[in-house]
Amino acid sequence: MMQKIEKALAFVLGSLLALMVLDVTWQILTRFLPMQPSSYTEEVARYLLVWIGLLGGAYAYRKKSHLGIDLLTNALHGAKRRALQIFVVLVCFAFSAMAMVYGGAKLMLLTFELEQYSAALGLPMGFVYSVLPLSGLLICLFSVDHLIQLVTAKEELPPVSDSEVHPYTDSNDDAEASATGREPQQKQKQPKAAVEA
Repeated sequence: MMQKIEKALAFVLGSLLALMVLDVTWQILTRFLPMQPSSYTEEVARYLLVWIGLLGGAYAYRKKSHLGIDLLTNALHGAKRRALQIFVVLVCFAFSAMAMVYGGAKLMLLTFELEQYSAALGLPMGFVYSVLPLSGLLICLFSVDHLIQLVTAKEELPPVSDSEVHPYTDSNDDAEASATGREPQQKQKQPKAAVEA
């Protein structure tokens, strides 16, 4: 089920991005070619960017691609790491449910009630703001799926980051060597400097 939602979301994001590229291209053409400049393309591009940003945030959350400070998570092991990961997922769920789903739905309904329309397209702004509760709902669904994975996992899950090697340690050479298939080089012992008496 979640895989289908993820694929549908990826398709929607790709379609919106392609539509935005076409819209901006048409805006440039109408500006420089001898024809009347299009009045609605800038507004369409702005609203498409809002939708791509918010839906893309939900997609990035599903893929665990958001920027995060995972120093503490990667330093912990076993039950402590799992407890911290569960806590983080619950915080993400709570924020999405309260700020995006509840707050976004209130904002969307308010704009429908006040009958706010966009300047160029005459589009009800409630449709533009509807991406807030939609994106929040997707993050809540993905949070529940992450939580189920964390609770039902029988063994320790790997760290969230792409590499288990900390970028500021001396182990980078060994990681690069294993990635390229060559043997890691043995570190040569430096001779101690002679102490002058």
